[in-house]
Amino acid sequence: MSDDKSVSLVNFGELSKPADTLIKKVSHAVGGMFAPWQIKRMAKAEAEVSLIRAKSEIEITDLHRRAMHRFVEEEANRQENMETITEKALSQLKEGSDPSRMEDDWVTNFFDKSRIISDSDMQDLWASVLAGEANSPGTYSKRTVNFLGDLDKTDAELFQALCSFGWFVPDLQALIFDAKASIYNDKGINFMTLTHLDSIGLIRFDSLSGFERLELPKTFSLMYYGELLNFTMGLEKDNKLPIGHVLLTQVGRELATVCKAQVVEGFFDYVKEKWKQYLPEIKNIEQVC
Repeated sequence: MSDDKSVSLVNFGELSKPADTLIKKVSHAVGGMFAPWQIKRMAKAEAEVSLIRAKSEIEITDLHRRAMHRFVEEEANRQENMETITEKALSQLKEGSDPSRMEDDWVTNFFDKSRIISDSDMQDLWASVLAGEANSPGTYSKRTVNFLGDLDKTDAELFQALCSFGWFVPDLQALIFDAKASIYNDKGINFMTLTHLDSIGLIRFDSLSGFERLELPKTFSLMYYGELLNFTMGLEKDNKLPIGHVLLTQVGRELATVCKAQVVEGFFDYVKEKWKQYLPEIKNIEQVC
């Protein structure tokens, strides 16, 4: 990244159509952020103009000067954050996507919340949300964006660890059968951390009875990051399957799609054995190689 904060970070000569459309959409919503004729960043340029005007109209004190320079630097940093997040999102755009269908209010709200995000890992998360919304407008609600604006990095990392235990049932479902089991505790998932994720609104945690998947057909398949299990149930219809003590909230489900979760070694077999305990409801369960 260039040290010169007055130069745009985007190379306009190498943009795909979706990327070009996204930049135009963002620029329209937040006020010319990536206008190609722009050499100096909008915020810094306007602040410098204001400073010159102020010098001609009032006597500038040291306090005024320090305040203005602070404002200039803060706005330049926020501008850089917005540009970096947008730049990171460009490579995630799907060919044929149409970012022009994104709602202006959503884009404005997104950058109002994300402009203060300077941590690189959190910028990656924000960029994935922006790209996901550009690829399929309506994927992420304003509520999820607002939630993300208050999400600490440590909580994001904890939620990412939880998603490492996610099976597609058929949507992503974190399968937590025993909060005391070492396979979870080794990744930082335990009673206290699950209670915390519940308290901030990412999951529902029922430490007693747990949850079940209902109205399942006689045969179906479930997947853990590419590994598939085939089920044959005891009834022709309306079968049920225990899915542990955690449910993702709507916000949790939306953010789970951008978490860079990693496969937990041994978890596929751990879950398979857990489900085998529910025989004879499950007549047969086999791994697809």
